[in-house]
Amino acid sequence: MTGDWTARPSANSLWASTADPAREFPVLTGETQADVVIIGAGYTGLSAAHHIAKSGLAPVVLEANRPGWGASGRNGGVITAKFRLSFREIDAAHGRAMAKRMYEIAHESTDIVEELVSEFGIASAALTRTGQVKAAHNETTLKAAIDEAGWMKREMGDAEVRILDTKGVRDETGSDVFVGGVLNPGSGGIHPLNYVRGLADGVARRGVAIYQGTPVVKLRREGSGIVAETPKGTVRAKQAIIATNSYSDLTGATAHMQHTLIPFRSAIIATDRLPRNLAGRLMPTGRTYTETKRMMRWFRMVDNRVIFGGRGAFGKQDSGPAFDALRKAMVGIFPDLADVPVAFTWSGLVGMTLDSVPHIGRLDDRTLFAMGYNGAGVAMSSLMGRYLAAFARGETPDVGLLDASRLKTIPFYPLREPAVRMVAGWYQFLDAIGR
Repeated sequence: MTGDWTARPSANSLWASTADPAREFPVLTGETQADVVIIGAGYTGLSAAHHIAKSGLAPVVLEANRPGWGASGRNGGVITAKFRLSFREIDAAHGRAMAKRMYEIAHESTDIVEELVSEFGIASAALTRTGQVKAAHNETTLKAAIDEAGWMKREMGDAEVRILDTKGVRDETGSDVFVGGVLNPGSGGIHPLNYVRGLADGVARRGVAIYQGTPVVKLRREGSGIVAETPKGTVRAKQAIIATNSYSDLTGATAHMQHTLIPFRSAIIATDRLPRNLAGRLMPTGRTYTETKRMMRWFRMVDNRVIFGGRGAFGKQDSGPAFDALRKAMVGIFPDLADVPVAFTWSGLVGMTLDSVPHIGRLDDRTLFAMGYNGAGVAMSSLMGRYLAAFARGETPDVGLLDASRLKTIPFYPLREPAVRMVAGWYQFLDAIGR
């Protein structure tokens, strides 16, 4: 075994401090059977369980901690119809048909979040679909963003995208540091921990067995099926789904999946509640926002608090310097926040892949997986549950570039952390000199 499955959720997360009470699920003891055993109770695993159960099959969900303990409960709650690889890049490398299919998948992912919130009545998820603004920090990146938006209109038929001038992005953000931007309607925000807890509660109410505090320590073939062994019990099933993403190394049963991912720690801070007049000036439309720097920061307003996050936190634990760097960047964009205390700091792991897109499909005839969301996983992981159910039924859905056969292992895997530091340092340097 590797890792420690007894760790607790980040106590200083805004989401943990404002979430609905967590439903308690039992620890698995003894032996049980299922059609599909699902390892991981985040968005991927719970969505898969829901769609598998709707198909008439019997899933069992095993979670090492509790639902939402990993990235599903630690992320920024931003919902976007995109991949880290742009549709224009997909078109250039793989052709127009593939770009259009990936565009369809991306938009299906944002729609399914709304469907699941509605189906399970998760009002406390506080889902919004107000759009996202990409705010440009210089003329070069603004031109690139406008060119990309123009291409999306012409080639993908994305007629709703809008160009913002300097005044427009200032009105949107309340900040004077941006020179313009692009507004993409349809994106949105959510309370991520309430969303995943609502999924867990809804799936359980429909009869799906969920076990928490139940790490899978061994996954082995037996006869025509597969057996998931836990410290106190076993599940015998026809198929297994690995839905552990960047937390795959918690036990040896799924640790081999970690060699396909570069875990990148994403740090987030949230301020105290702002005075009403200040809160009214910053991000008044309630959208989510990203900037165009290589070490991209994102921000949104939730309950009169500014939430500000980004990449660049290294190591396996929360990092004081990373939070300090985020606060400095936040105040650089919003000088009025210089004297506003930071009330919450937390982080989580983003699963990056070599080709910048997630992957889903079969590891073998009995094992399925979906992971590698590259920082845009709230919507995409929710959708992957639907596709995993289709695979479990023996279907072969068209998942475009997400097909499992395209997933590559990380070369020189033990060197991944220094490599990430080196690349991030180079990006920070380019951002600092305005390139």
